Amino acid sequence: MAEKVEKDSKTLPHPTRRNWHWLTIQFMLRLIFTFWLRYRARGIEKVPEDGGALFLINHQSFLDPLLVGLPLQRPVSYLARDTLFPVPVIGWVLRNTYVMPINRDAASTASIREAVRRMAHGFLVGIFPEGTRTTNGSVGEFKPGFVALIRRAKVPVYPIGIAGAHEAYPRKKLLLRPRKVYVVFGDPFTDEEIAALSKKGQEENLVEEARKRIVACQEEAEAWRVGELSS
Repeated sequence: MAEKVEKDSKTLPHPTRRNWHWLTIQFMLRLIFTFWLRYRARGIEKVPEDGGALFLINHQSFLDPLLVGLPLQRPVSYLARDTLFPVPVIGWVLRNTYVMPINRDAASTASIREAVRRMAHGFLVGIFPEGTRTTNGSVGEFKPGFVALIRRAKVPVYPIGIAGAHEAYPRKKLLLRPRKVYVVFGDPFTDEEIAALSKKGQEENLVEEARKRIVACQEEAEAWRVGELSS
């Protein structure tokens, strides 16, 4: 297994150094999001400077991958349909911002293998356990597929909550609206918690606990966004 990881790692970019494509996009988006969305994030000091980790994030809009990666000094890998990669402009952005192409016909196994490979290489990997964007801003039910990823990856797991992105860029809207968007990075699960919650036959407990923590982060972000919490 170690030889396989070492061999695979040679085809992957450095997990903590952002390439110039992402640095440029990140700089431009920081200007746009700070001005237009009054974007803010807290808890980023909890994210390790190196080593693999898994982000569990609520899904409010197509902006979410950018919103989570924006304040960090290292890249985050996400999954995207492989059919998007040949698309002009979109494909170029995906190829140069650490996105993992996944064939939907084999997504259940291929996505887990690729995500584990990247985390073993030292990448931060972000997933959205809801599986789809919210229709009303609240956190929906979770699909249990991420439990297998947690079991195999054996890396720190962080809950992250986004608030305001649904209002800024909801479904079926083409233009970005000027709304406050805040992000909260929560405390990671401890090794003991993951070991206890991810035992065979206890998948429901891990799904429930992960959702509970993401909801807490999302509610904190929302309270901060509307002025109920100080900076």
